[in-house]
Amino acid sequence: MTAKISYDDVETGTELPGRTFPVTRTTLVQYAGASGDFNPIHWNEKFAKEVGLPDVIAHGMFTMAEAVRVVTDWVGDPGAVVSYGVRFTKPVVVPNDDKGALIEVVGKVGAKLDDRTVRVDLTATCGGQKVLGRSQAVVRLA
Repeated sequence: MTAKISYDDVETGTELPGRTFPVTRTTLVQYAGASGDFNPIHWNEKFAKEVGLPDVIAHGMFTMAEAVRVVTDWVGDPGAVVSYGVRFTKPVVVPNDDKGALIEVVGKVGAKLDDRTVRVDLTATCGGQKVLGRSQAVVRLA
């Protein structure tokens, strides 16, 4: 695959289509099985509260992966991501109900770089609070 977005067609400030990602307790159990991260803060409400959390929380790497999907969906090729990094600022609290939590992600081109790459700045929130800080991906465009 190759990137479907042309470097020449993108400007600093270009907004990417945003996405909302639902997260339920089932999602967390599925992610734990796939990742091998069975830390009880991600599935055991009693344990999570005993260690000072408000409730079960989503895996940080899960939250990070969901956020970068805005970039990979936009560019059309996950292999076009040259680098990606975040700071974890707030946990995604996942209540034990039918709704769970929603991670809302928006992005925009923060800078055009060399070698047909751009820096995409992402904002990920849950319940109106920023859950990732300095979330940035460098992407090679066509």
